[in-house]
Amino acid sequence: MKTAALHGVLAIVLSAGDAHAAQCVDAKSAKEGFVLERPGIHSEFRPAAGGMISVANKYESQSPQTQFLFGGLIEVFRDSKTGQMAMIPLSDMRKLFPLQTGAKSKTLFVRLASNKQPKGTETVAIAVQGKETFRLGDCKYNVLNVKQTITNEAGETLDEYTALYAPDLQAVLAKRYDQGTKAESVVGYETIKALTE
Repeated sequence: MKTAALHGVLAIVLSAGDAHAAQCVDAKSAKEGFVLERPGIHSEFRPAAGGMISVANKYESQSPQTQFLFGGLIEVFRDSKTGQMAMIPLSDMRKLFPLQTGAKSKTLFVRLASNKQPKGTETVAIAVQGKETFRLGDCKYNVLNVKQTITNEAGETLDEYTALYAPDLQAVLAKRYDQGTKAESVVGYETIKALTE
């Protein structure tokens, strides 16, 4: 009798674990949209036409913002109360995907912003350095370490970080700054859930 009861309890625990695991967004359910969150930010990801991912960011301390990211990795448009910005690629970015470890590329862009003339071109250099696992709550994702460096026409670095990019989700789950130094830090999301609308 005790054995039967124990098996019953075990079955309930296992099925609860399966149900919880089923709540993790995967490559298939990501196509319906999903939410990534950490304290102070709520981001809703939705696939859009042309390989774009639309991201609606709601912040605790600033106005909402909408982004369009090509492949979920490279920002090409941003809109908020503070203005708009577009990065116009001067080559075909579709050749960058799917990303593979060891892949390197450089794409030339022109940055356009409201009421500002472009000051020259910018280069976004991408180097896929390796793979690792990244945890969002109880969910684990295989991510690629994608070093992204943005330089201006004079070759000066405007921004540099390593994106922890989940190909299954087409989303950057975290950004690692000052990689390999004592100042290394990671800023990333902490939870994921399906988008319910």
